[in-house]
Amino acid sequence: MDQIIIHVDMDAFFASVEIRDDPSLRGKPLIIGSLPSERGVVATCSYEARKYGVHSAMNIKEAYRLCPNGIYMHPNMEKYRKVSGQLHGIWNSYATASEAIAFDEAYLDVTETAGDFTGARQIAQTIKRRIREELGLTCSVGVAYSKTAAKTASEEKKPDGYFEIPTPEAFVKLILDRDVRVLYTVGAMTAEKLYAAGIRTVRDVRERQQDVIRLLGKQGQWITRLSFGIDDRKVTPYRPQDAKSISREVTFQKDVDNYDLLKDVLLLLALSVEDRARRAGLHGQGVTLKLTYSDMKGISRSQIVLAADSALAIYRMAAQMLDQVEKRPVRLIGTGIYNLSDEQERQLSFEDVFEQAVQEREEELQRLLEGLQERYHLDFAGHLPQIFQADTLHRTVEYMRKHV
Repeated sequence: MDQIIIHVDMDAFFASVEIRDDPSLRGKPLIIGSLPSERGVVATCSYEARKYGVHSAMNIKEAYRLCPNGIYMHPNMEKYRKVSGQLHGIWNSYATASEAIAFDEAYLDVTETAGDFTGARQIAQTIKRRIREELGLTCSVGVAYSKTAAKTASEEKKPDGYFEIPTPEAFVKLILDRDVRVLYTVGAMTAEKLYAAGIRTVRDVRERQQDVIRLLGKQGQWITRLSFGIDDRKVTPYRPQDAKSISREVTFQKDVDNYDLLKDVLLLLALSVEDRARRAGLHGQGVTLKLTYSDMKGISRSQIVLAADSALAIYRMAAQMLDQVEKRPVRLIGTGIYNLSDEQERQLSFEDVFEQAVQEREEELQRLLEGLQERYHLDFAGHLPQIFQADTLHRTVEYMRKHV
């Protein structure tokens, strides 16, 4: 049996959740992300804000220029995670395999549960109804023979839309004279390369296949296949152990040139990375450091570490790498772990074998935390897990920056 895939995409998810919880926001240009007085970008926005030209990932200053009368809010990530869990619970009940793309988006393999496109249509409509009735939100759903076609279908009638693309021929007919960016993996940079060669539409790709392949190599081969509607990718459920890395970073509202403060921030980031890794049952064998300077120049450093699975180990190596970089004002700092393995694959490190070494490690981490609390007049007692939440972490770091 050929594949039948559903792509579900929530409509302006963060904004829609806030509007649901505060109906006074309905019909107004709502922008979720940074505030106009801060550094940062738009996470998402309501459809009313999009009429002004505001869109996701736009610099918040530009968004404010376009929409000065908009309502600007910080995201509430814990709230969105909770709603996302409810959404995925609904979606997963109708699929034999579910591939989560984000909080608000997923591919569902309904080949067996639906049986045919009539059954898939019924499942899609049921999903839309349940999301509206149980969660007070809307979504756009596409049903198709492939992942690319399903995503294209879900975008066709947004918001609160439904569309079907049953065959490769139907997919090609729909997109033939559209811009090349309609094809999966064709982003802004790839599109510019194609434009420069005079290849602007899907029809152009089909007619100039060899030019596309010569220009883009393996990606060009993929794009030309897509232009004929060929995409045999399977819906692949995400597993935490498939992640290549785990990291956390923060952007300062004002550049920081105090490298002692940067090390203190690294300690909080390392604790957050450790928390995420433990919840996923993963361990790293390498530590990364990421910096963006005030002139937007970014650098990254990495170092293999036998057991990069504790906050202290991550912090030690990240701080060591920080000591070795050029000392200039910093806009963003981040750290993380890579070369991940799960609990069963992990080998015990030398320190793990000796209880005394483990105790000394815990005592050193406690001393570091106590020093941080004393310097900034913070109280982590019973509250440290809250620091791992993105919005709380950013607020804490900004408080530290102001009180250094």
